[in-house]
Amino acid sequence: MSITPEKLKYCNSHEWAYVADVSTGIATIGISAFAVEELTDLVFMALPKVGQTVTAGGEFGEVESVKAVSPMYSPVSGTVVDIHSALVDKLETLTVDPYNEGWIIKVKMSDPTELDRLLDWETYKKQCSH
Repeated sequence: MSITPEKLKYCNSHEWAYVADVSTGIATIGISAFAVEELTDLVFMALPKVGQTVTAGGEFGEVESVKAVSPMYSPVSGTVVDIHSALVDKLETLTVDPYNEGWIIKVKMSDPTELDRLLDWETYKKQCSH
């Protein structure tokens, strides 16, 4: 799987969602390279548990850097079906590859139309340049 930023949908809060196959209803979720750069040195990440329900716009975990603790917000609603638990011990992966190896959770979406409310790459890029 090779995910590029142009293939993703974004929240204003810098989380991204990627759906490889809409028929599965599974969204892979992570945080953008912009967010990782802004946070700088990451030191801790709290993740949800498999089976936990998340809500679009609701907090699903947090990432801590040497300068701040930032909540992570889910781009979509649904049930967490997978977590990237190895990421917790290798947060530098987010700096190197936030879109492939740096995925955070996978969610079985309860309403795939929520993706339509997210930003496309061009719109997100403009937001980050302000």
